[in-house]
Amino acid sequence: MTTTTTTTAPAGRVTHEETRARFSDLLAAEWLKTWSLRSTPWLYVITALAVIAFNAGTAYDHYKYWYQHDGQSRTSFIANGIPLVDAFTANSAMVLVLALAAIGAVSVTGEYGTGLIRTTFTAVPARRSVMAAKALVLASVTTVFGALVAAASFASAQAILSGRNASVSLDHPDALRVIAASALLAPVAALAGLAIGTVIRHTGGSVVACVVVLLLLPVVLSARRHLTAVLLHTLPFSAWERLTSTDTQRSNDLFPWTTAGAWTVYVVWALAAGTVTVFAAHRRDQ
Repeated sequence: MTTTTTTTAPAGRVTHEETRARFSDLLAAEWLKTWSLRSTPWLYVITALAVIAFNAGTAYDHYKYWYQHDGQSRTSFIANGIPLVDAFTANSAMVLVLALAAIGAVSVTGEYGTGLIRTTFTAVPARRSVMAAKALVLASVTTVFGALVAAASFASAQAILSGRNASVSLDHPDALRVIAASALLAPVAALAGLAIGTVIRHTGGSVVACVVVLLLLPVVLSARRHLTAVLLHTLPFSAWERLTSTDTQRSNDLFPWTTAGAWTVYVVWALAAGTVTVFAAHRRDQ
């Protein structure tokens, strides 16, 4: 990735000029690293199947036991936004966050564990550029992955519910928001895992930290007290819950917050994670 050219100085001396690696070369190298392990595609496939299965299973439960609900419940099923809840359930979101955060963390801790990161930094001393390329490739791959999984989950859930005339289409006022929020949860979780892995540099410790920060804190923090509710609103999983919640669910919130605020949490976490990834590696590896 870094090339050296030899030139002749005026006095007859031979000098070496180092050519800085192009950022496109770094992106290509990180892309190759991403898919060089056979386990990586399988992790994505297994995660996708698990997420879609959780959502399809919930939709099928509603389909199977449809007539056990009273008439009012069946009538208000669509009005209460339940088809959108089935399209991407909380359980499937937890699976997505855990898997993508782990993938993000391992993408850097694996290199530290094998020593490959030292080889990379020797070949390309511009550590910030290397880590920026890693973050950009990870964000791109996981965004596409999240979009495919969210779209497949929505389509499968609505296909099942259509058997009871209880499905909604993409022109539903909240459908695209639910799909986008679920899709973008993937790169946000992956970048957070990458940042945590860059700081901790140990696979086991990084995965545990991802679980604590991304999944345990939303459970521990109470939404019934103002201070903890504010802290809760700064977490990406809580932002996903806000973006995918129905009007009925939001009516019970003691401390409501806006859709724009939830989208802002996504953006801040992604930018902060990318910044930590780039500058933590640069400062610690000098």
